[in-house]
Amino acid sequence: MPYKNISELPRSVRNLPNRAKTIYMKAFNSCWEELESEEEAIRDRASHKSAWLAVKEQYEKDEETGEWVKSDEYVGRRSRHRKSRSSGTSLQTKAHA
Repeated sequence: MPYKNISELPRSVRNLPNRAKTIYMKAFNSCWEELESEEEAIRDRASHKSAWLAVKEQYEKDEETGEWVKSDEYVGRRSRHRKSRSSGTSLQTKAHA
């Protein structure tokens, strides 16, 4: 069943940072809606799996502290993406000048 807010998330998710909880909830709800024609148990299992995959794209569990932190790989991808977007904007501006 879809979640209305992060306070409704399962206990297994409560140790995530708030942003990761939001990612989890949105991914879960999205998958739940996509699988509308499936039986509830299948929807539930697939939605939780999809939600964890979405979180793990951006976060990883620190082996020493056990806390969930932003993934270095994600941070690197994001900064490269920002650089390419900003340089692309300046090229477009020069091309139109």
